[in-house]
Amino acid sequence: MSAPVGQNGGSAVGAGHGGSFEAAAGPGFGSASGGSGGFGPPSGGFGTGPGPAAPHGQAPATAPGWAGAGTLPPPPSAPPGGPGGPGGQGEARPLQAVAVGLLNLSCLGLGYVLLRHWIGAAVCWAATAALLLLALPADANGVPAGVLVGYGAVLLAAAADGARRGLRARLSLGTTARHLALPLAVVLLAAPAGATVAYGAAREEAREEAFQQSLLARLGTADALVKAKEGVRFAVAERDYRTALDTYERLALDHPGSRAAKLVPERMDAYFASVSTPYTQKKYCEAVDPLAHLRSLPDSVDEGVLGNRADGLDDSLARSLYECGAAEFRRGALQSSYASFTELASLFPKSEHIGEVERLVGDGLRKAAAPLGDGSAPDPCATTEQVRKQRDDAAGLKGYALGGPVADAGRAVQKGAFSCGAKQFRDGQYSEAVTSMDRYAKDYPDSPQAAHARTISIAAQIADHEPAAGKKLPPATAPGGSRMPMVVSNDGKESVELLYTGPVTGKITLEACGTCENYGQFRDVIDPDAKPCGGPSSKYPKATLRLPEGTYHFLQRRAGGGFAVAGETKTSKASIEPGYTYTNCLYVTTGR
Repeated sequence: MSAPVGQNGGSAVGAGHGGSFEAAAGPGFGSASGGSGGFGPPSGGFGTGPGPAAPHGQAPATAPGWAGAGTLPPPPSAPPGGPGGPGGQGEARPLQAVAVGLLNLSCLGLGYVLLRHWIGAAVCWAATAALLLLALPADANGVPAGVLVGYGAVLLAAAADGARRGLRARLSLGTTARHLALPLAVVLLAAPAGATVAYGAAREEAREEAFQQSLLARLGTADALVKAKEGVRFAVAERDYRTALDTYERLALDHPGSRAAKLVPERMDAYFASVSTPYTQKKYCEAVDPLAHLRSLPDSVDEGVLGNRADGLDDSLARSLYECGAAEFRRGALQSSYASFTELASLFPKSEHIGEVERLVGDGLRKAAAPLGDGSAPDPCATTEQVRKQRDDAAGLKGYALGGPVADAGRAVQKGAFSCGAKQFRDGQYSEAVTSMDRYAKDYPDSPQAAHARTISIAAQIADHEPAAGKKLPPATAPGGSRMPMVVSNDGKESVELLYTGPVTGKITLEACGTCENYGQFRDVIDPDAKPCGGPSSKYPKATLRLPEGTYHFLQRRAGGGFAVAGETKTSKASIEPGYTYTNCLYVTTGR
């Protein structure tokens, strides 16, 4: 029985199922030899292959509707069963498989679109959409590695599946499309590659932006420190100020092209303004330390970062030192005042404020010393000590011409020292008067009042044991007129002092009597008739006083005894009258 010819748009060729394109020698994918699949048109037309042999002796059957015996029908408009469908399987076409696989690698599932495998295409589209949702907008961290690995696996699976499906699929493509399919697939690979490059650039930009933001955050932290410490006492704020300054410097030097570094000059201006706030508020004592800090910055901060901001600080610091010292001086805090003045002269010896300090200190000394000079000080002792200290401190100021005021104050102190001792004597403060007058005589030995100070000290020592001797100050000069002799003998085995005060005041010292003994219980037993100074006159050390007429108070004590303890002193009183010679015997008695 002869095989039907022209069924389903063509004859059965070879051993394939259904209709198919035969291998061609013309243009297209595949080789020219028979049996290799491809996109080219059949070189011998449709239905020319050998079919089942006709029975012997019979002619081949002709297709109805065609002229002439053995004429083949035209090819069908589409392969039976559709592309890639069950009825579209044919011989293997490797290049077609490669093209479909590469098209699927384009991330858009175009291989599946070519095969009209819409489910696969939808899977590719969904995967790509999910990746875009995760990846965009690009940030510094990029896409998680797991997502990239998963997406790559989907692409590879789609490429492999597309190549498998396209290996034997019959596609309805024109000649030009068949020529361009594989090159287009290769070109479309640039889409994911370009997207990767673009995304990488966007990610780097995001990373750069994140880095810039981190630098700006550091800048903001430093700004917050500066703002928070504005107006705070510098000793408390210094640590935070230095931290902020270090941040500014590091940003400018380590990241010179960053947005944060470009803002550093403005922040340095704000830093200087914040640190110098006490000066702008005229709080000069508080301004000294922060201004000194700013002035020292050229020694520690990069010149390019600092600029010339510290250039004008000398005048500000000099003024602060002067104003602070002057304020302390006016309120009587001389120690802190002179500390400021000393630093001013040390740092700025040619400052205009040096002359202002000289006038201020000089006027202050003269004003303080005036009550001592005119005798109006209500408490000459306290005033003298105050002016003495002020004078000594002023004399210690280096770099200032204060010789004149210091000398004036010194003369006032000398006068005040004498007035102090005299007042203490009048007030019955005899021990204090002795100390003051002894100091005066020592400090001013060439003073005309040195001798008077010594007589007041002697009178105070007597008055300390006999208050009646302190009713009035000893006179500064001795009275005129006749004087009466008083011979004083020492009948004691130790040297003694005899202090006296009255119209004249003085002191004598009598040497010890080497052959004399103390009087008392044992002496009376041995020699009951012994009497003080009862021996020959030549036996006893003697001294002669010449005293004007008047009443005198005497104090006898061991030589060098100073303020002797009770039992070692003896006071007495005598009236000296004209025309008489007086004797006085000194001796020592022991307890009876």
